[in-house]
Amino acid sequence: MIPAGNSKPNIDRFLGFQDDYDRYRPEAPPLVTDLLSTYLGRRPSLVADIGCGTGLSTFLWKDAADTVTGVEPNPDMLRKAQEKLSRLESGTEVLSFVQGYSNELPFDSGTVDIITCSQSFHWMDPASTLQEISRCLRPGGVFAAYDCDWPLVLQPDIEARYNQLTAASDALLAELQPAAEQARKWDKEGHLARIKASGAFAYAREIVFHNTEPCDAERYIGLALSQGGIQTVLKLGSAALEQEIADFSAQVKNYFRGRTLQVLISYRMRVGVK
Repeated sequence: MIPAGNSKPNIDRFLGFQDDYDRYRPEAPPLVTDLLSTYLGRRPSLVADIGCGTGLSTFLWKDAADTVTGVEPNPDMLRKAQEKLSRLESGTEVLSFVQGYSNELPFDSGTVDIITCSQSFHWMDPASTLQEISRCLRPGGVFAAYDCDWPLVLQPDIEARYNQLTAASDALLAELQPAAEQARKWDKEGHLARIKASGAFAYAREIVFHNTEPCDAERYIGLALSQGGIQTVLKLGSAALEQEIADFSAQVKNYFRGRTLQVLISYRMRVGVK
């Protein structure tokens, strides 16, 4: 049973495309562990990555913390993370993944050093989630909600077409789904204000950084199609996006021309220190 304050449509939005999500989405950069460990002031004993998805933001803590737990409500995403863990040659004793919810975490009060939300906090009820995060963190513990900017930096016309495609998917969902079945997300720009307004943190700020990853046409297209709104339209059986997807894909392929390029990924991290 889903605890109160959680949205089933938000959880179900990510069903069924865990493989493509894991293949095309960026991994969290190692800088994350350095930044947050510095704010903590020591190596963390326990890190919790909530809304961890397939573990793209969890595995980087393998050598940077004593214990790391990824918490994810979506069974398909969780299964993918556990599958990846089973293939890991070392460090399996440090990492674990559990099904759970952001406002009902499986940790004793005051036991967690660092809690992260990577590309996930905007899907969570902020008030009850921040209250639960505060309960779990030790004094001086660190919470970080961080996201990368979409689309990835490439070329103006392609980025504009990407934005048109995602906007079209959102408009279609408003028509195709009853209101009760529509996912709800909170604006990322409000994360810092909500962290401050919670009263749970002695200090809060935003940190901006970037990373680069190799990217070819397949990945850039796959990353666009891994967005939840587009996936939901496709899962509903609608063909309304077919032409826009085809046009976007053709433009991306024409730009890359078979090349693999280093693509800039911009991150915005909102941090609260208890």
